[in-house]
Amino acid sequence: MSYSVKEIYYTIQGEGAQAGRPAVFCRFAGCNLWSGHEEDRADAVCDFCDTEFVGTDGPGGGEFENAEELAGAVAEKWPAAARDNGNPLVVCTGGEPLLQLDDAAVEALHAEGLEIAIETNGTKKPPEGIDWVCVSPKAGAEMIVDSGDELKLVHPQEGLSPETFERLDYTHFFLQPMDGPRLKENTSLTLEYCLENPLWHLSIQAHKLINIACSIPVK
Repeated sequence: MSYSVKEIYYTIQGEGAQAGRPAVFCRFAGCNLWSGHEEDRADAVCDFCDTEFVGTDGPGGGEFENAEELAGAVAEKWPAAARDNGNPLVVCTGGEPLLQLDDAAVEALHAEGLEIAIETNGTKKPPEGIDWVCVSPKAGAEMIVDSGDELKLVHPQEGLSPETFERLDYTHFFLQPMDGPRLKENTSLTLEYCLENPLWHLSIQAHKLINIACSIPVK
């Protein structure tokens, strides 16, 4: 199987339970909830996406003919000087990574010594062996992944209450304010909900606050 990847870069995880942790982000092209083209946003299942995942023209991106080639490209982004100071982490994201991430890719990434995390909308079953599963449900999309390490709900979403997920088998529950023109209002609503419902912890997009969106030079 070949893999279409928008970008691969070394950065800091900016949100959720692993916020602050250095990681290589591997952003797969394509999504099953939106085409990624602005003219289609109004009709998308997820119409608030803030990520560019169309094409393979980003830094480190491209078409990879097999799992070993993909894993090698990811491993190359992890600084050699940092390999002895903690487990190298790759965050497989998108778009929707589970349209492409398969058993072969998981095996190849592990063979490179990488710990594997995914950020998924939960509409596709993940392959075995992924080390950290983060699911971000979307209103209007059937979520079939009912267990994992982290459930991260963008809030508020019309017709999608946090209460819907509270009995699912997740270790961490996060509410993340929806970005956009109503960010200030959404942050207040999210903070209020977390204070009233302590199961939920607040997640903020720290990478945006400190303007880290891509590769960080490592000396």
